This record gives sequence, C-alpha cells and structure tokens, in this order.
Amino acid sequence: MLYTILKAVHIIFMVSYFAGIFYLVRLFVYYKDTDEFENQKKAILREQYVFMTTRLWNIITVPAGVIMLASGLTLIFLNFGLMKTPWFHLKLTFLLGLAAYHFWCWKKVLQMKSLNGENFPMANIKLRQANEIATFILFLVVFTVILKSMVIEYRWQLILGFVVLVGSIMMTVKLVNKKKSN
Repeated sequence: MLYTILKAVHIIFMVSYFAGIFYLVRLFVYYKDTDEFENQKKAILREQYVFMTTRLWNIITVPAGVIMLASGLTLIFLNFGLMKTPWFHLKLTFLLGLAAYHFWCWKKVLQMKSLNGENFPMANIKLRQANEIATFILFLVVFTVILKSMVIEYRWQLILGFVVLVGSIMMTVKLVNKKKSN
C-alpha cells in the first residue's frame, strides 16, 4: 500500500514539476518577445516576467522537483529490483537529461534576474525550440515507463517515431515563427 501511495505522490509531483518547467521557458520566450516594444511597456512587462519567473521557479518548480525526486528515490529503495531492469536504466538516463535541462533553466532564471530589464541574449527561435525539450524528455520517460521491456525490444521503431516527432515539432516551431516574422 505504501509503495502505491508513494507512486501516486511521485506522479502528481512529476506533473506539477513539468507544468512548472513548461511554463518557465515560455516566460523566457515572452520576455524575449518584448524586445521590439516601446520602453515603458517593455520595462513593465519585463519586470512582471522576472517576478513571475522567480515565483514559478521558487514556489512551484523546485519544490515539486524535490518531492518528485525524493518520492522517486524512495520508490527505488522500496523496490531495488528496478535497478536490475534495462528499461529502468534507460529511464534514469533520460532523467539525467532532465537534470541537465533543469540546470540550464536555473541558469537562465538567474540570468534573467540579473538583466535588469535588458535584452535576453538568446535568439527567440532558440528559446522557442528549447521550450520543447521538456516535452521530448516527458515523451521518452512516459513511453519507457509504460512500455518497460518492450521499449528495448522495439527500440528502432520507437527511435524512428521519436525522431519523426522531434523533427515535426521543431519544423512546426520554425514555420510558425517564420510566419510571425513576416
């Protein structure tokens, strides 16, 4: 019973964490979108985006991430047999990618706070593409957890499907932003 309750807690805070990460990078994009605004409007919006970003990071994203991590580690401790399964090693590999993305987000939060209203030094399209990385990691982790050993058995089909998904999303981001700039 404890294991099932912890698994539910882990899933709930995983959803909360990803909601925070998804919105966080979107706030970076919104900040960058103000580059062409008149100075007064730009200053007001950028101050608000920095405030929202800081609150989102400190009140939702990091606490949800900590609870997600703590409950996940507890689940591993309670069922250490997971460490003997190849699919779980794959999940942990994807989670290392999530940790790297989390670190990148944290550095961008700190950078945005230190800009003092100046322009975000990253191209808008790159921020929009970076916004999709969490989506890709979520796909990888969820498919791995749901399919378990089948993810190893059908790896080539899944890799091909994932490449098509990533390519489609990135092309869509580029096309949408190309139309916006015209």
